[in-house]
Amino acid sequence: MRRILIVEDEPSIAFALEADLRTEGYGVTVTSTGDEALRLARDESFDLILLDVMLPGTDGFDVCRSLRRREDRTPIIMLTAKAGEAEKVMGLELGADDYVTKPFSPRELRARIKAALRRGGDPDPDTFQFGDVDIDFARCEVRRGGKAVDLSALEFKLLTAFVRSRGRVLTRDQLLDAAWGDGVALNDRVVDNHIVSLRRKLEPEPARPRHFVNIRGLGYRFDA
Repeated sequence: MRRILIVEDEPSIAFALEADLRTEGYGVTVTSTGDEALRLARDESFDLILLDVMLPGTDGFDVCRSLRRREDRTPIIMLTAKAGEAEKVMGLELGADDYVTKPFSPRELRARIKAALRRGGDPDPDTFQFGDVDIDFARCEVRRGGKAVDLSALEFKLLTAFVRSRGRVLTRDQLLDAAWGDGVALNDRVVDNHIVSLRRKLEPEPARPRHFVNIRGLGYRFDA
């Protein structure tokens, strides 16, 4: 489980961030002060830090500066109500990996978190196998029982998202982000239709799927 440290002194924002990220399957720790953030980052291991700039006492810029001075390379996304270019430049020059201005779209923030984790984390495997299906991500090829399976680009993107998040429920919005990109407005039925196609091509019994499982009212889960 990827662990995220949220450093945010506005309770409503901190609560919403924590709830959203836990739903995404992340382990979350929340603090409202810069000093506590520095202690937690020193004593525990995190995969990413969401860091508000306007904190009481030690502000976000100081936290970022201190972490980088002690060679802490944990990815940092700074959050701020200030949209000025100078503040963004300062945060990036201090070593932040990204900068998000409030109010922000939760969907966009999720995408930025995933991008930062990909840049700073372990590389994804080149191949994956489930049932009689073999996936070669580098070559964008799928074989079932040794025979090539013809997947569309969107189907392959959905399959990749499922494999990366295997065992976790993915909402239709998350699947839209993964295959069609951020901000694309499509009917949920489009996702359902593509998953029906994946089942037809990759499931032993498409009518009784064992890998691409519908979780009623929530989304889909991939079980390898």
